[in-house]
Amino acid sequence: LTKWVPQPGPVTREITKGRVRLAMKRMGVDKLDMLQFHWWDYSDNRYLDALTYLNELQVEGLIGEIALTNFDTQHLMEILKRGISISTNQVQYSIIDRRPEVKMVELCQAHGIKLLAYGTLGGGLISDRYLNQKEPVRRSDLQTASLAKYKHMIDAWGSWELFQELLSNLSDVAQAHNCTIANVACRYILDKPEVAGIIIGCRFGVAGAEHIEENLKLLDLELTPEDIQKIEQTLSKGNDLFETTGDCGDEYRYLGIYKSICHLLVG
Repeated sequence: LTKWVPQPGPVTREITKGRVRLAMKRMGVDKLDMLQFHWWDYSDNRYLDALTYLNELQVEGLIGEIALTNFDTQHLMEILKRGISISTNQVQYSIIDRRPEVKMVELCQAHGIKLLAYGTLGGGLISDRYLNQKEPVRRSDLQTASLAKYKHMIDAWGSWELFQELLSNLSDVAQAHNCTIANVACRYILDKPEVAGIIIGCRFGVAGAEHIEENLKLLDLELTPEDIQKIEQTLSKGNDLFETTGDCGDEYRYLGIYKSICHLLVG
C-alpha cells in the first residue's frame, strides 16, 4: 500500500509510470498491491488523466488495486464514468461525522467500492479521556493540529454539552460490554455498510498511546439494537455536517476549517 499525491498540473503517462516505478523501488516490490490517489484541486481535471494512466499500468500488472483518498461523490462518479475501477475511498467517518451516509455509501454499494474510515476517534476526543472534562479551547488544551481539526468538527456538529451527552451514552454502552468509549465508537463505524476497515492512529514509543490490547477488544464487541438506539438518540440532536461542511473531503479543499484550526493553535 502506498499513496500518490501529485501537484495539480500536467500529468503524463511517463510521469505517472515514473512515480509508480519509484514507489516499487522504495518498497522493494515488483508490483504495488494498492495505490491510493489523492488530488487537491477539482478545478484542474487532469486528475482524470492521472487515473487513466494508473488504470493502464494496472492492466500492465504494475498495480493491483487503484484506490482514492478524500474524493467526494460527484468526482468519484466522474472517475467511474471513465471506466476506471476503484477499490476503496479513504474518507473521514466517525460517530459524529457521518457525511458518507448521505451520498457516498449508495454510490459505493452500486459499484462494489469499500470505504476506509479515518478520524473515527476524532483525534482522541471520542474517548474516556474527555468524558466529564471542560471544553478545550486554548492552544495548551489542543496540542496537535489533529485535535484542533476534530474539535472544529465537534463544534460544527453541536455544543460541548451535547458532545458530553454523547460520551456519557457511549460510556454506558461501553460499561455494559466491559470495554471503552473508543471501542464502541469504532465498532459503530465498522458495522456500517461498505466500511472495510478503520484507520486508528497511534504514537509509537509514547507510553500508553499504542492501545494495542484495547483495540483487540473490537474483535469480540457486538453492539445490540438497544445500544444503537441509545447512541442515536443523542446523534439525532446534532447538526447535519453534510450541510455545514460538505461532502467527503470538502474540509480539505476549502479554507474555512483551516482558518479555524490556525486560530485555535495560535490563539
